Amino acid sequence: MQEILRYTSEYKTRWDEFINSARNGTFMFLRNYMDYHADRFNDCSFLILNQGKVEAVLPGNCRDNCFFSHEGLTFGGLVLSDKITANKTVDIFNLLLEELKKIEISEVVYKPLPLIYHRIPAQEDIYALFLQKATKSGCNISSVIYQNNKLRFSELRRRCIQKSLRENIQVCESNDFSPFWKILVSNLAQKFNVKPVHTLPEIELLKSRFPENIKLYTAHKEGVMIGGVVLYIMNQVVKVQYISADEKGKKAGALDLLFYKLIHEIYPDIPIFDFGISTEKMGNYLNKNLIFQKEGFGGRGVVYEIYDFKI
Repeated sequence: MQEILRYTSEYKTRWDEFINSARNGTFMFLRNYMDYHADRFNDCSFLILNQGKVEAVLPGNCRDNCFFSHEGLTFGGLVLSDKITANKTVDIFNLLLEELKKIEISEVVYKPLPLIYHRIPAQEDIYALFLQKATKSGCNISSVIYQNNKLRFSELRRRCIQKSLRENIQVCESNDFSPFWKILVSNLAQKFNVKPVHTLPEIELLKSRFPENIKLYTAHKEGVMIGGVVLYIMNQVVKVQYISADEKGKKAGALDLLFYKLIHEIYPDIPIFDFGISTEKMGNYLNKNLIFQKEGFGGRGVVYEIYDFKI
């Protein structure tokens, strides 16, 4: 018999053990990642048990009679065990909706995990959304490389790589996020008048908690950092979280050389390289310059969807 529990800290160990064994879990669903910004979100996550054993979890938060899965995460949705079938997923959805009604939730905003992050296919939740007459309210596009079938870099990107080699740009892994964050903050402020999702102390905290999953690779000229990339490393996906270079780095093609090394030399054995989305405003605005750069490295489209429905 299925049982549903609202998450509290007493379930942390059970939650994390399940995420690590689930067919579509990522380290971003572990509580040490989710809870770094717990003060900003009213957590409303659930565990679904069958005969006392966790068989699904749903990361989420609540705000203004609306359930989100999850506002503090790039994507979320139901995390499922290998044994959960389509029929059981529909039952779990109905169970969750009954529980949400009890706490006066009237709307659900749901961000399913893109298929490329599934260890085993787990899109039964999208079928359950269809049955709920959910509307696709957002559609962001990311640029992705399959390492076993990657495209050649564009001529422009190859020219920039050659330029960076002539200028003796050096690429290395770094644990010093501070100089990169200065470049990142400056670029985002000048171009978009926004700040990074994470503050410097937050990304340093997450790096300390997940040293093998969060990596910073930087480009240097004459010993000075001129650009870098923050990566989230998972079993089958390398996800780009932040990209930035200063004016010297842009002129020298530093990011081009950096991505060449990441894709071809450092992480060729991880099946998928995800550059991340190039859209804003729920996908309604496409940053053409940003996606042009990513597509020049051979990235092609994978969507991050957002669904909405009334209970």
